[in-house]
Amino acid sequence: MTDFTELMSSLTQGDDGWQVSVSDDWLQGRTLYGGLAAALCAQTALREIADLPPLRSAQFAFVGPASGTLHLKPSVLRKGKSTVFVAVDLIGDAGLATRATLCFGAARPSAFAHTEIGTPELKAPDSCPDFFRRAPPSLQFVQHFEGRHVGGSLPFSGSAHPEMTLWLRHRGSAATAPMVALLALADAPPPAASAMSTAPSPLSTMTWSIDMLTDKITTDDGWWLIRNTSEQIADGYSSQAMTLWNAHGVPVMASRQNIAVFG
Repeated sequence: MTDFTELMSSLTQGDDGWQVSVSDDWLQGRTLYGGLAAALCAQTALREIADLPPLRSAQFAFVGPASGTLHLKPSVLRKGKSTVFVAVDLIGDAGLATRATLCFGAARPSAFAHTEIGTPELKAPDSCPDFFRRAPPSLQFVQHFEGRHVGGSLPFSGSAHPEMTLWLRHRGSAATAPMVALLALADAPPPAASAMSTAPSPLSTMTWSIDMLTDKITTDDGWWLIRNTSEQIADGYSSQAMTLWNAHGVPVMASRQNIAVFG
């Protein structure tokens, strides 16, 4: 296994961007795990561009499979007084695999403060059953994460309610930018739509849009609470809402995914 921090550190800069080789333990079927692709794009931006402010928003399009030696090409789209927009293309042996657009923004004084995001019940992780022991063998990347099932439906349970809440944390070290480590973690749960199936079936994330709700990316003992809810499933696609809190119930990330549902 290649430790997450070790993998991020192995990014090397060349004449035409950055490159990295990823071991099979980070694969999701025949392609790189999507959360790791997002994390590599963010890490490349941080390595390429000095003194970036905190990440505020990002969009990831998972265009195609990523395998072999991966090449990452970052570019600054616009740099203003407080915000920087950065694009990163991740390219594998088969061509473009992931296209990322990241918005970094410095904090500024504001007279407004408001939130409608509540806090779920915070059960102790140790009191919740192991989650990833049920993962299909094709999801090799899950060996890098610990998961505890807090509530909602389990994957492939035939449930009429496609929603699940989990505690998640990295198994190994994640001594890189906290935001980058969080991106790698937040995509680890299976799509909520998987709860409606009674057996493993193909699911593929097409796009992932995130909003960071704070620039204080901290928690206790590495644990983060995430809830995934499928709001609509039709015509072979699922629209999924995701919210992530730290161990104290403070909301840190809100995101959406569009997922291709096969079978």
